[in-house]
Amino acid sequence: MKFLDPTNDIAFKKIFGDENRKDILISFLNSLLGLKEGKKILEVEIQNPYQVPKIAELKNTILDVKCKDQRNISYLVEMQVAKQNGFEKRVLYYTAKTYVNQIEIGEDYPHLNQVVFLGILDFNIFDSPEYLSSHLILNKNTNEHALKDIYFNFVELSKFEKSEKELESIEDKWIYFLKNAKNLEVIPESMKNDASIQSAFESLVKFGWKKEELELYDTVSMYRQDERGRIEQAKIDAKIEGLKEGEEIGIEKGKMEGEKLGIEKGKMEGKIETAKNFHRMGLTIEQIAQGTGLSIEEVKKYLLK
Repeated sequence: MKFLDPTNDIAFKKIFGDENRKDILISFLNSLLGLKEGKKILEVEIQNPYQVPKIAELKNTILDVKCKDQRNISYLVEMQVAKQNGFEKRVLYYTAKTYVNQIEIGEDYPHLNQVVFLGILDFNIFDSPEYLSSHLILNKNTNEHALKDIYFNFVELSKFEKSEKELESIEDKWIYFLKNAKNLEVIPESMKNDASIQSAFESLVKFGWKKEELELYDTVSMYRQDERGRIEQAKIDAKIEGLKEGEEIGIEKGKMEGEKLGIEKGKMEGKIETAKNFHRMGLTIEQIAQGTGLSIEEVKKYLLK
């Protein structure tokens, strides 16, 4: 039994957007966001529950979730496979828009509640080696965290290199699941004692999927493969273009160097010819050197050939 890829848009939404399996989403958020007792999410209301999407909707990779805890916080969860231009700005825009849209014009600002973004990325976005990072609004001088209504969390799957034996926390297990489930044929022993992760694995069993879901899953997989292919081809084309430009620059530089050498050679030949004429006129070597600008050694070299 081989599991489907949880980072595929269709599979990701099927796992975490299922209203009948909200325990999966709750466990996922509580672990990756490091929520402790008193702040843990107890109930979730999924704003866009999973439904078999249409082809035109496949590029929409955002799973918009509103999670209710003691503070009525909203959480946005997104799976992103390939980095796109302006990705960071889109995250800021989307999160800020969600925050602003909580109230209508004229309503009191205190009604605004916290919005937390969680991005699961299959590419690197930050220079830090951390595979799980949180980004807050802090005071530059004191690091005080006074503006608490918006903050961002990112999981960079490409930086996660732990093996099954190295998994220590529920957070590690969830990230391992996202990155490696597609390569597994059985649920790892270390994960069988967690009901939510086991349910997530069960959601990836191909035989439990409808025909149209599998067709859409394959369509997304092919789209992502084509996307990666276009990115790699663009890199190759850029290298080729760079080599061509370098070659053209090299040729032009060669021409300039050649012209320079030709001019220098012509000047030297002229000096040598003048030196020979001075010699026939009976001038001494010192006089010839002084009259042509050649060194005494050069005069001797060219006249005594």
